[in-house]
Amino acid sequence: MKIFDRPGFPNPARIRIVLSEKGLEAQVEFVSVDLIAAEHKQSAFLEKNPSGVLPVLQLDDGTNIAECTAITEYLDNLDGNPKLTGKGPKERAVIHMMQKRAETGLLDAVGDYFHHATPGLGPDLQAFKSPEWGGRQEWGNRQRDRALGGMKYFDAVLQNHPFVAGDAFSMADITVFAGLMFADAAGLLLPEDCSALKAWRGKVTDLPSVKNRSGQMFVADDLRRLGF
Repeated sequence: MKIFDRPGFPNPARIRIVLSEKGLEAQVEFVSVDLIAAEHKQSAFLEKNPSGVLPVLQLDDGTNIAECTAITEYLDNLDGNPKLTGKGPKERAVIHMMQKRAETGLLDAVGDYFHHATPGLGPDLQAFKSPEWGGRQEWGNRQRDRALGGMKYFDAVLQNHPFVAGDAFSMADITVFAGLMFADAAGLLLPEDCSALKAWRGKVTDLPSVKNRSGQMFVADDLRRLGF
């Protein structure tokens, strides 16, 4: 199998954590895609994923699977023993519900703020993300508020449960963790009163599948190219 991604970015980090949880890292060839130069918006990559987003899982028969939820479903069920996407109907439903909330209420909100209310990843990519950047900054700032609201929501959830979707670590936790990574890079700090979310983050950071795999939001080469 091949994974087309860029290490250190939120969605690629999600799948790398999944691969580690499932013990599949050795079975995957990683192919780096230059996000800063908008390589994922060019025709060669769009043939793999018309949405132009990372990561993409390419199977040995040439099948391309995009979207982190779909990739996670595939990888989690390869051995017939899913641990991240749920086993029974109720568990699967709750995990998928929380996964969707994590994407829309936190990860996507941070991304919209980052790409519309800040210069984002630089001019090459900005043209694809927000051609009317100046006119949409106010909208982007509203997404910042939505992301902060998402943090408070998950803090409330974690006051009563050890993990985002209940008693066990799942793909919903991975998505919230990636959302907080992205928020760090975008300059959105975790509110001081989100003590449960902060404690959960420390716990997840120490998991073997997460530690030393999520990394900083941008790798050093990307930061230098952006002038940081």
